[in-house]
Amino acid sequence: MRRRDFIKTFIATAAGWWSLTADAQTRPVPLRASPAQPAAALTQAQLDALEAYDNALNQFKSILSERRAQISSHQSLPNLPGQALYLARVNVMSAYKDLTDVLPSKIGRDNKFGNPPAYFDADIEPLIDEYRKLFDIMEAPPANAQNSDSPFKDVVDLGIAIARGKGLDAANAEVAGRISLGLFFAETDGRQNIGNARSNTYKGSLQTGPSEGRTGRRKWAEIKKSIRSPGLIARDEREEARLGNLDPRYNHWIAVRDGLANAHADLFLQIPAIVRTLPDPIDQMKLFELIQIIPSPTRAALRSGSFVDYRISEPRIMGYLRNNSIFAYGRADRAKASATFREVLDAMWLFNRKFERAQAEFNRIRAQ
Repeated sequence: MRRRDFIKTFIATAAGWWSLTADAQTRPVPLRASPAQPAAALTQAQLDALEAYDNALNQFKSILSERRAQISSHQSLPNLPGQALYLARVNVMSAYKDLTDVLPSKIGRDNKFGNPPAYFDADIEPLIDEYRKLFDIMEAPPANAQNSDSPFKDVVDLGIAIARGKGLDAANAEVAGRISLGLFFAETDGRQNIGNARSNTYKGSLQTGPSEGRTGRRKWAEIKKSIRSPGLIARDEREEARLGNLDPRYNHWIAVRDGLANAHADLFLQIPAIVRTLPDPIDQMKLFELIQIIPSPTRAALRSGSFVDYRISEPRIMGYLRNNSIFAYGRADRAKASATFREVLDAMWLFNRKFERAQAEFNRIRAQ
């Protein structure tokens, strides 16, 4: 899936997509020494951090303005038009964390995204709103995408059906349904059939690549034989008939079905043990998202018998984590050479809001 699309020259990246106003790119957000702490009282390291943050902020506003102007005037966009935006956002958050590390007085108020205040200056919320709007435009589904009228319910129904087909009881299959919806929010922020402004490979409601889609389709054909829901099988057959020659990743139902069958169906069998190890539903969703990001180490940790204590130290794997908003912000986090899975789960704070939304939506669906 797209979260393993590691761009080697950009190791400090993040999966978190938020919301940013159109006029925000020109609104100044100064960050200077406060009257109570005059510039003369600051150390050179603090002055350097202030300057670095101002530079990162100006760069972020500049690329937002450039991309908005290109879109508004219908200019051709560069290949991977979201990458420069993404890296600029990562850079501004990293610079802010470096600043608050050397100048804790700069840690400000809470922000609407729920990010730790030491990592995120609430004054730039409008810039993040604009950022999100630009990605919504750049990643809009193609005109012929086959949407669903019930995209969230589809994900839950497929997750539960696949889990039951693999042999889970009803209670644990419910967990699988909730986790599946969490994956949908983590991969696309709950948007169906989207493209990807940072990759030419990964697309659709679970952001699968072509080979993953084909593998998932083969696995689904086997799982389908064990599913005892005539209604779900009938829906699946209607979607297959509807597909025609369209890329299957642009049919919401089929993209979710194949994505879950490919990467998660076999792991669903371990849900009873996972729930005992990680009783927090958000942690459970984080574990399955880690299957998207670093599948082999995550499976090894599960086999180890002590998941939370299993330590990752391979630089390549730490790079994948940083490429997905984990240990990505500030020099201290990026310098981390190893981490236990408990530390990894705790560092996935950018996913918290997505998973909380997924859990609330799941509860609403199951209450109907």
